[in-house]
Amino acid sequence: MTASIQPLLPETRSSLRDSRSLLPGQRHSRYDRWMGRVHSQPALARRVDIWAPILVTLLAGVLRLIGLGHPGTLIFDETYYVKDAWTQWNLGYTAEWPKDADASFANGDTDVFTPQASFSVHPMLGKWLIGIGLWVFGAGDPFGWRIMTALFGTALVLLVYLVTKTLTRSTPVATLAAFLLAIDGLGIVLSRVALLDVFLAFFVLLAFWFVLLDQRRHTDRLEAALAAGDAPRWWGPLRWNRPWLIAAGAAAGAATGVKWSGLYALAALGLYVVITDAVTRRRLRVTLWPADAIRQGLVAFVLLVPTAFVVYLSTWAPWLLSDGGYDRHSADLSPATGFWSWVPVSLQSLWRFHQAVYRFHVGLSTPHSYQSPAWQWPLLVRPTSMYWQQDGDTVQAVSSIPNPLIWWAGVAAALFLLYRFIRTRRATYAFVLTGLAATYVPWLLYPERTIFQFYTIAVLPFLVIAIALAAREIAGSADADRRLAGQRVVWAFLIVATLVSAFWYPVWTATPVPYLFWRLHNWLPTWI
Repeated sequence: MTASIQPLLPETRSSLRDSRSLLPGQRHSRYDRWMGRVHSQPALARRVDIWAPILVTLLAGVLRLIGLGHPGTLIFDETYYVKDAWTQWNLGYTAEWPKDADASFANGDTDVFTPQASFSVHPMLGKWLIGIGLWVFGAGDPFGWRIMTALFGTALVLLVYLVTKTLTRSTPVATLAAFLLAIDGLGIVLSRVALLDVFLAFFVLLAFWFVLLDQRRHTDRLEAALAAGDAPRWWGPLRWNRPWLIAAGAAAGAATGVKWSGLYALAALGLYVVITDAVTRRRLRVTLWPADAIRQGLVAFVLLVPTAFVVYLSTWAPWLLSDGGYDRHSADLSPATGFWSWVPVSLQSLWRFHQAVYRFHVGLSTPHSYQSPAWQWPLLVRPTSMYWQQDGDTVQAVSSIPNPLIWWAGVAAALFLLYRFIRTRRATYAFVLTGLAATYVPWLLYPERTIFQFYTIAVLPFLVIAIALAAREIAGSADADRRLAGQRVVWAFLIVATLVSAFWYPVWTATPVPYLFWRLHNWLPTWI
């Protein structure tokens, strides 16, 4: 056992082989023989490296794009986000609609909105992205409502692959993680419904990937500088040239520009950067490593946080430049005095609008039949029914429930990684656990708020990565018998998970099914 967080271990530096070598004389499984063949042929290895992410991303795209325009009506919170996106696209701000506008909107009568600004409680970026689809395909086309969420949901699968590949340098492990997200119901549903959460999940994971790339580059340069004697041993060098950290700030700013919960990811990444830098400087025997890490942490803050703020503020540019946005001229009526009087009145109005939104979120406790406090999420107590239509004995449904096997395996894998991190202090596990903490733990602070299970789309990428890392442990023993048994367990899990997804796919996509078939999916009474 080691006393500090380790860098990436040697076994994670290979391209395709992710597990330890077998002892001489031990028999190889079919998987090991195939991997040995791939590893011994560089041209074949390159083809596998190229085609694995392409194929798994294509699978995700097919599952998300087939029948995307069905149902042909606004479902669940699409009634807010699609119409808000359209008024925002046309006016620069969200505006009011007449009552019962959903039916006319779905029938192509999309210009009945009023110029009166509406109180929209989420930032603008996610609605701008939805608006692109409305602009390209027409606001009356359900395919256009959902195309951007489908594309981002597909890209999220590729991003999971890239993050896992960067973590492990293993194509099989990365493909496993991406495949699980590709076939999972929560990932599929949130990619097929025009809500904001899949954009949030994408930008949060993108920020984590950029930090991961920054950490590798920063650690290598720090080690080289100290080894070369470029800095005294009691102080390490300060590094300003960290473009990946600036990119992470931009991605975190974009996540916050979709939903304010992106701030949790920004805070978690800032802590992760400071702590990992402190551990690295301690490992490299910098004498004053705590103070040295604080010095570098201040530099990281300057690179990370102002970038996020600028990106976030830029998403509000149309609101600032318009005249009709909600509370747009509140500061004109009562401008700030004293020290804050130098701030442009448009920014003063934006600040007051943010205060109103904050009060709304803090006080949101309106009962909803499908609300689910965060403590229930690991148990999968109350998924969200987003659409349900019955015609005689035929049912069409859209439920945000993930693949139950993948979800519960992900929760178990997260606990396993926590145990392994306590034992080994491995940085790979710390990274995944940080992502899980940033996307889940803050919601536990608001048990009284009206929140929903589908918010876990931001948690799901880290859960499938946790499953892939746990699978590597299970299938990677140096003992031949244990290794073979572990590989069989992993293959059995994949096969059963795929069959479960096939069983659930109709009720993720509003496919007409017999009522009895739909009932077979209600494994718990709270799933109805």
